[in-house]
Parts: sequence; structure tokens; C-alpha cells
Amino acid sequence: MSEPREIADHIEHVVEGVWHWRIRNASIGGAISSSHAIDAGDGCVLIDPVRLADEALATLPPVEAIVLTATCHQRGSWRYRRELGVEVWLPDGARPGDEEPDRRYDEGDVLPGALRALHTPGPDARHFSLLWEPDPGVLFAPDLFASTKDGELRFIPAEYQDDFAETRRSVERLLDVPFGVLCLAHGAPLTQDPHAAIRRVLA
Repeated sequence: MSEPREIADHIEHVVEGVWHWRIRNASIGGAISSSHAIDAGDGCVLIDPVRLADEALATLPPVEAIVLTATCHQRGSWRYRRELGVEVWLPDGARPGDEEPDRRYDEGDVLPGALRALHTPGPDARHFSLLWEPDPGVLFAPDLFASTKDGELRFIPAEYQDDFAETRRSVERLLDVPFGVLCLAHGAPLTQDPHAAIRRVLA
């Protein structure tokens, strides 16, 4: 099973309508695994969810759907599908996971919560970032970067990626995408000038 054994005990508010939680994931050497939820109007959508303590999960709006950015981020999704009775979305053509998703998506599709799918290959051939467009605009860019202890970005090491050159090209294209907050699968969100941080990584 791909679900980490660790459980996050609290949720952090990122910006209006966006929440973040994380664990130190023993299955990847104790590195941070981060997850998010967005306000979907009458409920919320979970993105690449690691498991939350029940009392923390109860502070979120009712979960309406789960969106995975790649097969490697299944995490607690199948558990939550069973417990909450919601659908799991996975990229079309993604590698098989532990279970079969309910829905598939591709480049440009609008997903639950009005998330827009952006194909950002490199970490995996079927790796996607997700753009949530309400002001200030939030980009969920899972395995392109991680954040350091001092809040800077770094590339995920090349040995953990299918094609690092493709990752770099995907990152370059993100400079043309309008957003004011960058959320990661491995580290804390960046809320101050994420485009500048991306340029520093590329330099």
C-alpha cells in the first residue's frame, strides 16, 4: 500500500479557501509530504491527501472529491474514498495505482473545485500541476520542487525524476502562468512572489 503510516494532527490556513497539512514521511526517509484542500463552495476538494487526524479533518468543509496529481501521490486517497464516499480523480494514462480511480483527467480539464489541470511532465510522464484561479491564484505544483528550511525552492533531485530536463522545461512554462501562491507536495507553501523564487531555481 502507498498510504504513509503517519497522520497529520493539524491544518494550517494558507490563504482564503486553501488549507495545508504535512507529515514527516518515513517511507521517503522522513522528508516532508504535504497535502492541501480548497474551498469548493458547498464543500472542499482534497489534493494528494496524506491522512489527517479525525478531529482535524472535521474542521474542513465536507469533502466533495479527491484529486491526485500523479500516481505516486495516492497516499490516503483510497481510505478517504471508502470512509467519505467521494470520487478520486487521477490523470489519464497514469501508471496503475493501488486501486482504480473513479475519474480521469487531462491537460486543460476543469476539475472539482474549479481546479484547472496543467500537464507538467518530468517527475513522471503523467504528472500534473493544478491551478486554482480565485485571487490571488494558487498553483499546486507537486513534484517539480521542494522547499528548504529557509523557505527557498529547490528542484527535486534528478534521481527521483523520470526526466529532469523535461522537469526544467515544465518549470519554465510555469513562469507564464498567473498565480500568487505556490503549494508543493514536499514543503511549506510560498506566499510571497513565487515567480521570483522559480526564477532563482532556474538560474
